[in-house]
This record gives sequence, structure tokens and C-alpha cells, in this order.
Amino acid sequence: MLIERLVLAISGALILICLALAYFYSSSWLIVAAIVGLNLLQAAFTGMCPIAMTLKKLGVKPGTLFT
Repeated sequence: MLIERLVLAISGALILICLALAYFYSSSWLIVAAIVGLNLLQAAFTGMCPIAMTLKKLGVKPGTLFT
């Protein structure tokens, strides 16, 4: 699997998990979902993503987006 697909999968899973935790436990979990969303937004403009950099160091094959 390419880095781009993993970044989207991890981000999507984190947002859904945070929304579920906010619904069942505490609305404070919405802060984590907002941080993930802001990170996706800044990665769209700058091309720099901490998750992508970590996956690249772990040896995951990069695509064309995060090089």
C-alpha cells in the first residue's frame, strides 16, 4: 500500500474513532478530530505530513504526493 492511501486511512480512522468517543464519552475528543483535520489541510497546501514522513522512514513505498 502506498503512503498516500495509508495517510488517508489512518486519518479517516482517527477522525471516526474520535467522533465515536466524543459521542459516547466526552466532547473533548472533538479536539483531536479537529487537529487531525487541520493536519490534513496543512498537508494539502505544504506537502509536508508527519504521518507520511514517519511511514517513509519505516520503508513504506511512496507515491507521487508525499515525496
